[in-house]
Amino acid sequence: MSTNKNISWFELNNSDEVDSPALLVYPDRVQQNINAAIAMTGGPHRLRPHIKTHKTKEVVRLLMHSGVQQFKCATIAEAELLGICKAPDVLLAYQPLGPKLDRFFSLIQHYGDTEYACLTDNITAATAMAISARTHNIILNIYIDLNVGMNRTGIAPEDAMDLVDFCLNEPAFRLVGLHAYDGHLRNPDPEKRKQECDDAFARVTALQNRIAIKYPDHLSIIAGGSPSFPIHAKRDNIFCSPGTFVYWDHGYANSFPEQPFIHSALVMTRIVSLPAPGMICTDLGHKSIASENPIDKRVFFLNADDLVPVSQSEEHLVLKVPADHHYKVGDVLYGLPYHICPTCALYERAITIQNHHKTGEWMIIGRDRKITY
Repeated sequence: MSTNKNISWFELNNSDEVDSPALLVYPDRVQQNINAAIAMTGGPHRLRPHIKTHKTKEVVRLLMHSGVQQFKCATIAEAELLGICKAPDVLLAYQPLGPKLDRFFSLIQHYGDTEYACLTDNITAATAMAISARTHNIILNIYIDLNVGMNRTGIAPEDAMDLVDFCLNEPAFRLVGLHAYDGHLRNPDPEKRKQECDDAFARVTALQNRIAIKYPDHLSIIAGGSPSFPIHAKRDNIFCSPGTFVYWDHGYANSFPEQPFIHSALVMTRIVSLPAPGMICTDLGHKSIASENPIDKRVFFLNADDLVPVSQSEEHLVLKVPADHHYKVGDVLYGLPYHICPTCALYERAITIQNHHKTGEWMIIGRDRKITY
């Protein structure tokens, strides 16, 4: 236990035992976020969290221990991680094609404790999936991926009935439900975001009603990521699939301050050089933090809010500091990534922190392109 009552939640008493750059995770705070998401959705049965953020067995097990039985993932490795954990219900939120199909069927055959499903959004791909399913003697669980405005994947709900007919009449398929990811809805005004979300989801409801006229079987609906899932959680019989909530990040905290999640992961870096007056250099390069955003939207330092990023390369981040600064080589800085998901994928392990001390490591095995299959 720390003896310093003034120490901030993120600081380590034994930082000299942790090499940098490092990804730090605070399990007690992760559990707080899991509890908050379950409360927001009305129970663990409504939650189908995406594991793309953390990619670890340990967080999956925390979720399962909290009652969560359904999961979502984006890669074959993430799907296998969930199989290793014996997660009961897993959606590969991707349309597997080519070699990925064979890999996916290998998971289905090997991990018998897990019921897998995947997405499709067009008849050409669905036909290839059905042929492969018959070859493997598998009935494939299918969700139809709907494009409700993100324009990344999916079929427009208004155009989806032919695909619905195909999937319902294909003997190699079991059509389970509809999938509508609206990650483009990030209006900082909660009321405007709700209106935009409701407008997009109305297209899903219209399709659902058309399907119900022709087919009596109920289809599940999975909707929403971290920005919109609180809105979908207020609808009846909708399963919510946020991912970032387990760790949270500076980008979402700024954009959605009304959400109750707390930061539970960050990066630790050290000052390695004072290269010029008014300049410091840390070891937080491109390889250590997500760099898809402009340089001033990559990291926010919790214990040094007067730093201004100047340049970044593979192993270095140079920052401008006030002329009368007191920073020294070896000083430890704690930074919140603006985007935690791709930041986690840059590390092979996360250092766990409890009571201001390093307590262990979580291997981020889902970051690999391949685990076994």
